Amino acid sequence: MSTADAPHPSALAAQILPLVGGAQNVESVAHCMTRLRLGLRERTLARDEELRTLPGVLGLVADGDAYQVVLGPGVVGRVTREFASLVEGGGSAGGGATEGRSAEGHSAEGHSAGDGSAEDRSAEDLAARGAALRASRKRANATPLKHLLRRIANIFVPLIPALIGCGIIAGLNGLLINLKWLPSVTPALAAIASGFMALIAVFVGLNTAKEFGGTPVLGGAVAAIVVFPGVAKIDAFGQSLSPGQGGVLGALAAAALAVQVEKWCRRWVPESLDVLLTPTLTVLLSGLATVYGLMYVAGEVSTAIGEAANRLLGNAGAVAGFALGGLFLPLVMLGLHQALIPIHTTLIEQQGYTVLLPILAMAGAGQVGAALAVYVRLRRNASIRRTVKSALPPGLLGVGEPLIYGVSLPLGRPFVTACVGGAFGGGFIGLFNMLGTKVGATAIGPSGWALFPLLQGDKGLAETAAIYAGGLLVGYATGFAATYAFGFSHELLTEWNAEPKPDVEPGAAPEPGPAPGEARGARVT
Repeated sequence: MSTADAPHPSALAAQILPLVGGAQNVESVAHCMTRLRLGLRERTLARDEELRTLPGVLGLVADGDAYQVVLGPGVVGRVTREFASLVEGGGSAGGGATEGRSAEGHSAEGHSAGDGSAEDRSAEDLAARGAALRASRKRANATPLKHLLRRIANIFVPLIPALIGCGIIAGLNGLLINLKWLPSVTPALAAIASGFMALIAVFVGLNTAKEFGGTPVLGGAVAAIVVFPGVAKIDAFGQSLSPGQGGVLGALAAAALAVQVEKWCRRWVPESLDVLLTPTLTVLLSGLATVYGLMYVAGEVSTAIGEAANRLLGNAGAVAGFALGGLFLPLVMLGLHQALIPIHTTLIEQQGYTVLLPILAMAGAGQVGAALAVYVRLRRNASIRRTVKSALPPGLLGVGEPLIYGVSLPLGRPFVTACVGGAFGGGFIGLFNMLGTKVGATAIGPSGWALFPLLQGDKGLAETAAIYAGGLLVGYATGFAATYAFGFSHELLTEWNAEPKPDVEPGAAPEPGPAPGEARGARVT
């Protein structure tokens, strides 16, 4: 379903609410770049298949603790606000919207989801395969480590809008400085762009404490020590600390420790003294551990991350880019790609941009190329071709879930060939890194065409953008070629390339079809 057919955000929110069990079943409401992320009390109350068919819903990811509805960039923020308002108000407006939608069916497309036509069965079968694959991967990946990675992702996802906004402003400011335009304005733009990054440790501390069950302001208070200028007067391990040493990793560790100290205090401190002793001991003990240990250790880890990224891409850029671009789609499929945000943020803190994001973004290019090949190869399956057409625009902007879960992953082979496209695109950008031209991004979140405003490197903007565009083209072309040549077995084409039943007007000659006794869709060219 195209996002152009989506209802108003308030109407869409009202349609979603009863399909996830109503307001009483919703524990938490949040969103990232593309997904409405819900915490549900009873997962079994959600009606997945009905939710997937809503106009405006691009996909569904029920993995880990969060129930995630893919809505796309821009839309998700507006729908989340309306949805949260409905939940707070008890969701009284939700039921009628769903009933109205059920009465409409898919009238906008001229048929209902259950009218039994061949092309609709193909689309439903593909969606069912995607749902089964998501469920199996959820069971296979419900490990403690991956649960921890998702929780870390939950800490950083709310920071992405600020990272994007400040990153674009920083890029605009750099352009104005290079062009020597508006010299009286550029210092103000620099302050606006840098203010958030200077205090990002505090926000990481707040979110860490909230995620792990502590008091957010106490987590923020301990994390603020990391960026406080006065730490320069402290000697630890025979050397003076530097403000910001350890960065977001130090802030995350400090706030996580504060949560544990706070929970210990809640258990052992008498209730009459809790309001005084618990916050004091939490900040004091965690703060001492931060300045005399965590900042030093996290600083060493942060430095190692930056050096490793530069050394890897400088010495083996093409191979590293090939591996990173090829393996990123499975991480997106599992929802674990958000766990890389701390690494990206560390590189941005150290170097002003992350050299990993443009390489990883090539996975989306391979996905787009593969989807185009599916569109060409399944030329007789109008239903799947409509799905590809509606999912391509968000795919070009870096929103890959609709193509992954709605097209390539259920088909099997096209998902693998999409990874091949991402690998070659990543290898292209990695090669230029190895040759001495770094291609980076000043913020995280967008990819695809949406990453152009955030590009930055050690050379001019035009050269950096040209290399990134070349990587996208390589990813598109390789993903298309690999999928067209190797993405379909004879059996797969026979199964999915069925001719829709022609609508023949009275008196009109029908179009040529398969010969008597020939299997529908068996002819392969």
